Amino acid sequence: MAEIPGLLFLLLLLCVVGQVSPYGAFWKPTWPAYRLPVVLPQSTLNLAKPDFGAEAKLEVSSSCGPQCHKGTPLPTYEEAKQYLSYETLYSNGSRTETQVGIYILSNGRGGAQHQDSESSGRSRRKRQIYGYDSRFSIFGKDFLLNYPFSTSVKLSTGCTGTLVAEKHVLTAAHCIHDGKTYVKGTQKLRVGFLKPKFKDGGRGANSSSSALPEKMKFQWIRVKRTHVPKGWIKGNANDIGMDYDYALLELKKPHKRKFMKIGVSPPAKQLPGGRIHFSGYDNDRPGNLVYRFCDVKDETYDLLYQQCDAQPGASGSGVYVRMWKRQQQKWERKIIGIFSGHQWVDMNGSPQDFNVAVRITPLKYAQICYWIKGNYLDCREG
Repeated sequence: MAEIPGLLFLLLLLCVVGQVSPYGAFWKPTWPAYRLPVVLPQSTLNLAKPDFGAEAKLEVSSSCGPQCHKGTPLPTYEEAKQYLSYETLYSNGSRTETQVGIYILSNGRGGAQHQDSESSGRSRRKRQIYGYDSRFSIFGKDFLLNYPFSTSVKLSTGCTGTLVAEKHVLTAAHCIHDGKTYVKGTQKLRVGFLKPKFKDGGRGANSSSSALPEKMKFQWIRVKRTHVPKGWIKGNANDIGMDYDYALLELKKPHKRKFMKIGVSPPAKQLPGGRIHFSGYDNDRPGNLVYRFCDVKDETYDLLYQQCDAQPGASGSGVYVRMWKRQQQKWERKIIGIFSGHQWVDMNGSPQDFNVAVRITPLKYAQICYWIKGNYLDCREG
């Protein structure tokens, strides 16, 4: 089997095919077609049970901003394999580590072809609100229990997650792992589904007062297992660590709600209006699901920098956009990133802060999709 030259692997990381020009008279913001790699398990080792001693941190801070990240070279093939290897934690407390291989699909119908080679941030207590607070609390059964807001769920560790399959929730890695060990409560991790109770208890009541929630109730489902990439565990939010701040949770039973598919993050200039959207359970509005949207200010290969208003608790929210699906001739929302946290950045000697989302790159898409599907042939469309 042929060895991947460094340039070929770089092109594999960056390549987009079938790009639609934004200058046509009838142009729509269209989901790009990507040449997707394949990420498959190679070997799995049993690890000692963790101590679950870390305190849950509902935000991640880093001082490495856009220019810092842009100056960091893309990972080599061997580094990418290391970062995309992952830990799996099971509900009985057992733990495994899985090494992966990165493949490219051979032409036509053949199988996958293996390619063998190739911080101390400034603190801020009250953060993530930029000028006028532009967040919207979502009230009313007709909104809360309908798509896309119904895909947002609450983790028992305090973060937010998003339904991405019948039994799977995408969230931030720091919501369950601090980079060194798992946070308290992860062994009995649960996912909460919002079930509002209304003041008059009247289902179908015409009075507007029936849309005012008296109390927000959650129905909880236990998590069967979690996957966290080694890029997060090794990085511990320094340098490349934030690039891998994502995790997938598998529930013990199906949730029976509509979910939102994941997709590869397009360049910011291709996003509709240059904007992103996400909903989460911000701590300063307990019991409320909070929606927001904002412009992307900057980007690197792995991160989106924006100033969406947010508070701790929103971490792990799925960042999504709505674009045209050319094959099916319809509009479709997809999760293109995971809201991670907050960064102070030195912009020409003046400190500036951003909120940061981890982009779903082609390699991350291949990994997360395999975690969900268990078959790389079902992960060919990003």
